[in-house]
Amino acid sequence: MASASIPSILFSPVRIGSLTVPNRFARSATHDFLADEDGSVTDRNVALYAGLAEGEVGLIISGHAFVSPEGKASPRQIGVCSDAQVPGLSRITRAVHAFPSRIMLQIAHAGRQTKDKICGGTPLAPSAVYEPVMKVMPREMTGADIRHTVRDFVQAAERAAQAGFDGVQLHGAHGYLLSSFFSPYTNRRKDEWGGSTENRARLAVEILHGIKMKCGPDFPVIIKLNASDFLPGGLEVEESIALSRVLGRAGIDAIEVSGGMSEAKKGSMWPGLRPEDEEGYFAPAAARIKAAASVPVLGLGGFRTLRAMERTVTERKADLVSLSRPFVREPFLVKKFRTGEIAQSACISCNKCLNPKGISCAELRTDKPGTSPS
Repeated sequence: MASASIPSILFSPVRIGSLTVPNRFARSATHDFLADEDGSVTDRNVALYAGLAEGEVGLIISGHAFVSPEGKASPRQIGVCSDAQVPGLSRITRAVHAFPSRIMLQIAHAGRQTKDKICGGTPLAPSAVYEPVMKVMPREMTGADIRHTVRDFVQAAERAAQAGFDGVQLHGAHGYLLSSFFSPYTNRRKDEWGGSTENRARLAVEILHGIKMKCGPDFPVIIKLNASDFLPGGLEVEESIALSRVLGRAGIDAIEVSGGMSEAKKGSMWPGLRPEDEEGYFAPAAARIKAAASVPVLGLGGFRTLRAMERTVTERKADLVSLSRPFVREPFLVKKFRTGEIAQSACISCNKCLNPKGISCAELRTDKPGTSPS
């Protein structure tokens, strides 16, 4: 931990486009299972984000919000596909902005990683490639479908801006729709939306340009991008670097580097604690992407100790460090780091926090066997 006389770089501000983030800690987007079934924000959603802001998380990225009904991935997922959802989303931003924290809405389309009973029809994808986890054969999108999806993302970003979010994050990782367009494993198209790296990035680039046109050039748009799909024939680091160059030229304001997709059986949340020198397992790829895209980069991957986070930023592998599971257990983690109360998260990386009844730390739940609600 940095000495008291030398303030840690992690508590210094950083710019993402036009936005100043008060410190280098980001809450990586995590589905919370707390919304109403129609995507409306609940009191539990508001309390979650208010707690993170009170705990001094510099940049909060919301759980993925579906941009259209056919893009819904999970039960009790936040929605941003209707103007009627804006007042509820505004409750989140008002709660967060009572503190210095900034908040972005992650906007997403499930693509082939959903089921017809969730999205209301046959899931969509760039190509008809079977999805073995969901047991889904998706429908290949037409040109009209793709143009409609661009519109959905742009309108979602407009609603986010109306609701007071400080920017949006495009979910371009983990096998969801934008990710599946990037990946040569799932995108086997022969038209202008497939083939070359530039063509596979075209959907994201058109969405980015549309958002900047409608919300203004200073409205921050960042993206979550896979370093690797961890799947034979999928995206690998070298092409992720090439994608980052395309996105950087197109005007993306920052890139969060992650990896994995459902059928690879290896996502971004690797179970089990790792030695300190193995924390930040996506940071080496983040460093290469940072150099290629020349925009701020968010690095993640099992960070638990303040020392490992500091090294990642001081060594310029990333500009911010992203955490997910530690904030489920300890929403006041950043504040405790700043005051010197602790130097390491108590999170044990068990992944049991991803609870369909609502995200919560399994170690702290009051409904565990042998406990009773307080």
